[in-house]
Amino acid sequence: MTSLSLASQLLEQEAHALLSRLARVRPFAVSDTMVPAAALSPVAQTAIESYLASGRQNLKQQVLEFINWLSGAEGRKAAPAEMQRRFTAVRLQFNVVLTQFDVFSIVMTQRSEHDTGVWLSGLDVVAADALQLSDYYQAPPVVCYLDRGMGAAIRRARTRLPGGGGKSPVAVIRFPRERMVGSRIASSLVHEVGHQAAALLGLVGSLRDALRRQERDRKDSLWRLWERWILEIVADFWSVAKVGVVSTLGLIGVVSLPRAFVFRLNLDDPHPVPRLRVKISCALGEALYPNPQWKRLGTLWESYYPRNGLDPQRSELMTRLENAIPQFLALLLNHRPQALRGKSLIEVLKIEDRQPDRFATLFQTWRNSRRQMLRTPPALAFAVIGQARADGLLAPEQESNLTANLLTHWALRSTLDTLALCAALPQLRLGAPVT
Repeated sequence: MTSLSLASQLLEQEAHALLSRLARVRPFAVSDTMVPAAALSPVAQTAIESYLASGRQNLKQQVLEFINWLSGAEGRKAAPAEMQRRFTAVRLQFNVVLTQFDVFSIVMTQRSEHDTGVWLSGLDVVAADALQLSDYYQAPPVVCYLDRGMGAAIRRARTRLPGGGGKSPVAVIRFPRERMVGSRIASSLVHEVGHQAAALLGLVGSLRDALRRQERDRKDSLWRLWERWILEIVADFWSVAKVGVVSTLGLIGVVSLPRAFVFRLNLDDPHPVPRLRVKISCALGEALYPNPQWKRLGTLWESYYPRNGLDPQRSELMTRLENAIPQFLALLLNHRPQALRGKSLIEVLKIEDRQPDRFATLFQTWRNSRRQMLRTPPALAFAVIGQARADGLLAPEQESNLTANLLTHWALRSTLDTLALCAALPQLRLGAPVT
């Protein structure tokens, strides 16, 4: 057998092996087991399954085209190096399909875990509620999963997936497992939701333009730092605006690190210096919901990490940054991007519904009416629970049980509402019975 015919035979066999392995990659709907309440929303699951099925179909077509090319007139004349080059391109695409499958696989398989799967489904509902801004964009589906580590992260919808493939059909939020289950998971959840909202509204680009103008007009290099950090600060703003003090308390839990890390300034990091970041969160809370609790939290944070012992240069920079927070927040809170049609963030987020005094009233109402508690929108419910915990009205054990029960309720209610809607569809479509 010549090297040409041997190469053709071996590569054709490898191509058929790819097809065989591809056939083993089954839709999640027939491979993962979970109780109905733990399932993704139909919109999210359909988007994921359709995207992955399209990728598998395209790959299958590429493999078949390669096999046909090998057996055709051009392939029979091609050198082994050309055959190998074409097959390598197909095999790399196969790995892309598997990588993208794995992105969503962990989301699906965790739904089979007892309790955890249902809680994750409940968090999907919370995320959808926190992202809702119907007058300004159409929110994509959001799905959640747990992972190791302390911080959360988001793979935003409509951003490129690994391997240079297409764009994600849903937003995927990763949480630290150590936060399950308690109200402070809302801090991480809504912060990541804020990243998605900011992208949908084009907030970061708009704010960066405004910050560059400030740097140019004021001739002050501090504005360059605010520009560097604006991505994370906008997400923190969204979190404080949606869930109140639990956002700041959750942030403190994440950035309570050894002292060297809390004061470290890394110009390549989009996150503000941790000590400053908590101060900004407190200032945001005070601006949105004036209350003595924000000053108390800021003072407490300073007592955890006093500036004693800092080198003079770093201490001076921290002082300048902290003194500049009011000016920076004035720009942020009064910013009116084109996407909001002349309104500010404060106006569109309706913060009047999330004042600490109202949270306290709602919590007292809950004690007398479980039905009222269950009717509270999910993001608002997390804000109420977080405020009650901060006020000492709810012990951590009670908070954990209440949060778990609400997540289960939201998951179940979402599932039953979807099933009821599906059950009604034939009647809506057909009208009178068919005779």
